[in-house]
Amino acid sequence: MQTGCKYGEKSDLQGDLAERISVSILSRIQEHHDVDDDAFRQIIAEIISSETYSMKMTLAEKRALAASIFNAMRRLDILQPLMDDPDITEIMVNGPANIFYEKEGRLYPSRLAFKDAASLEGIITNFFSRANRPLNESSPIADLRLPDGSRANAVLPPVAPDGPIFTIRKFTGIRPDIRTMISQGFLSEDAAAYLSQAVRSKKTIFLCGGTGSGKTTFLNTLSSFIPAEERVVTIEDSAELSLQGLKNLVRLEARLPGPDGQGEITIGQLIRTALRMRPNRIIVGEVRGSEAADMLHALHTGHPGSLCTGHANSCPEMLTRLAAMVLAGSGLPYEAVIRQISMGVDIVVHIARSAQGKRLIDEIVEVGPLEKNNFTTIPIFVYMEGTGLVQQRKPIS
Repeated sequence: MQTGCKYGEKSDLQGDLAERISVSILSRIQEHHDVDDDAFRQIIAEIISSETYSMKMTLAEKRALAASIFNAMRRLDILQPLMDDPDITEIMVNGPANIFYEKEGRLYPSRLAFKDAASLEGIITNFFSRANRPLNESSPIADLRLPDGSRANAVLPPVAPDGPIFTIRKFTGIRPDIRTMISQGFLSEDAAAYLSQAVRSKKTIFLCGGTGSGKTTFLNTLSSFIPAEERVVTIEDSAELSLQGLKNLVRLEARLPGPDGQGEITIGQLIRTALRMRPNRIIVGEVRGSEAADMLHALHTGHPGSLCTGHANSCPEMLTRLAAMVLAGSGLPYEAVIRQISMGVDIVVHIARSAQGKRLIDEIVEVGPLEKNNFTTIPIFVYMEGTGLVQQRKPIS
């Protein structure tokens, strides 16, 4: 098993010299606040050339030093090579000397380490400040969506007593089609045909699973079966969906409150706004709170065929959690809530990870009629070890 990586390790030569050069760079640009990356690299090169004129450094060493300084001042310092590796899908920093990364579905420890907690905190806060996201002692938790679609989360002390916590889930840019997912064993051919027909027939589908299980990726794949002439509105906390083949597409993204506590735009508000946009379908990237009541209302006002994701450990648990979220956002009695869910949600799909880190669908159910005020689910496909996703019965809907 791989136990680490050599990304970003600094030689002794880069220590004090890098700090001296960094001070010179800051002095050079202190009167210029809009230096772009190309100009910044040029300044680094000029100062390195001047500072190392009498030193015996090879061109390769100078280039490595320039890259290290650029990454430290404009990127993520020693983490940047992990960001640049297309095979790494997640980076987890649990303090200055406890760094992990995910590759091909498995976690590995890295030999990388920051000098101390203050250095790590400086890199993180600088990273968030460039995106105008406050991250400090009074606001020690922050989320950020990067321009490439990757997501970052940071937690600072004292909320994180062992040092700053920094997590990046990278957007790989890969949008696998359904044939690729079948060949990878994510789902069977019969299950793919069933779900693609369900999308075309405007069945409402909930995709559930744990964090990083592949819910958003699969939602993107299923979107390719939405008829191209339909008008679709997507609603997300952070815009990650990349729906395929849709020309009449409206994307809405929630907004956090500003430093003054004003300006928040919630998922629930966006769902209500979407109803005025004449959508054929409303797609909610993730339902996680009281906005579920607005989502359920949309399903019962002529907007079936939604695709949504949520966190749950099984299909029945997703329905139970959905009921709890709707109850939190509405004044309806429990009996009315579960009745509306059983009528509004057609199919639930659970996505899991195997012990080897492989992502796969392990259950597809249809939502049956209520029995004594309890949800019923009808298993259509169930994953069996060594066999794969096996059809249990013919669809009833």
